[in-house]
Amino acid sequence: MSLPYLKEFGWAATVLAVEPAGIEGATMDPLLESTLPRDVPIYRFGSVRSAVTRMLGLGNLAMRSLPYLWRAGNRLLSGQLRAPSWKLQAPPFDLVYFSTTQFPVMILGFVWKKKFNVPYVVDFQDPWLDDYYERTATEPPGGKLRYRASRFLASRLEPRVMRDVAEIISVSPSYVDTLHDRYPHLRTDQFTVLPFGAPEKDFEMLQSLDVQQHVFDPADGKQHWIYAGAVGKIMETALQLLFGAIQERRIREPNAWRDVRLHFIGTSYAPGGRAKKTVEPIAAACGVADIVQEQTSRRPYFEMLRALTEADALLVIGSDSPSYSASKLYPYILAKRPMLSILHRDSPAVDILRRCRAGEIVTFDPARLDESRSAMSEALKMLKEKVESRKAKVIEGEDQTDVDWDEFQQYTAREMTRRQCEVFDRAVGGKVESRK
Repeated sequence: MSLPYLKEFGWAATVLAVEPAGIEGATMDPLLESTLPRDVPIYRFGSVRSAVTRMLGLGNLAMRSLPYLWRAGNRLLSGQLRAPSWKLQAPPFDLVYFSTTQFPVMILGFVWKKKFNVPYVVDFQDPWLDDYYERTATEPPGGKLRYRASRFLASRLEPRVMRDVAEIISVSPSYVDTLHDRYPHLRTDQFTVLPFGAPEKDFEMLQSLDVQQHVFDPADGKQHWIYAGAVGKIMETALQLLFGAIQERRIREPNAWRDVRLHFIGTSYAPGGRAKKTVEPIAAACGVADIVQEQTSRRPYFEMLRALTEADALLVIGSDSPSYSASKLYPYILAKRPMLSILHRDSPAVDILRRCRAGEIVTFDPARLDESRSAMSEALKMLKEKVESRKAKVIEGEDQTDVDWDEFQQYTAREMTRRQCEVFDRAVGGKVESRK
């Protein structure tokens, strides 16, 4: 989301990305790709086929693509690979920026710093070396053996990455605290907390696109509540709170909930044949399976934006981790629909939502859930009233948004890019007219 704004703040980008064919379960999205700025060179590189590596028990995209990325990066940084728009002499690069959850590729920052003396910045959207599953005794995704192998690799690579890093960006303050405690040689001013940016340009573009959503029929007379995104075991607590409270209210008011449908879309990153439903089993255990529908496969980006804008209500499902900060907050807010967020009480997303006055918020402590159950029931009542009120008033053309849009401006993609470029400027020792 930064690419359209970088030039405004003095930076020009060149992108290295894996070929989509190498990404298991990837949703091909030509329309989304067409929104990328045409003047940004994008180099796609290959990866070892997963069909080959899975015979050895390895499917991780970072490890499969690492040698290809290393070679492509070497060619770019040495000037052997040039974009068509460049002159005979390739311009030098001032900075390497890693923004990915495929963490092992970040080791190339350390490698390229040594070889080309180019500083690097890393952006942690999730924790890399983390003990969450040990602390909570939660079954890790992919099984314990794969998790141990991944954690062993992280314990070897993360310290090297952090040894020479110029700046660190994180979506959560708790990641900063953890990393600063773990690597005391890093200065406090090397860390910057930057939430995900709100894609306001995408919603502007959506109005002119002939994109239909196929998640639900908005004209069928039912209330459609949407959650879009992956669901892991660490979200089980929030789902149990939600479904348990719905069933309690259904028992008391069966007619009021007869037409409500909850849709959970794109709940798994796994390819279709290996994807497992994680929401419907919890719904069944809570007695609400008849109104919950789960689709594990991912949908194209603009189709999901259309679904958000046509939904009657939107759901933010948080995790048991206090560091969780959902990227979906901002498109949900921009969709201008009644919203219910269920989050750990210490999640940084809670403060953002409250500041922006964005919907109903229920917080929980996994160790003290009784305190959240009554709040959950009351929030559902408020949400349903807002949905029904909005359905009546939207006919009159009234704006039903309660969001404080002045407060929200600090979370737009443009503003996040401005702050991101300040980090880049510090990493290279000060701002000049144009950086790459």
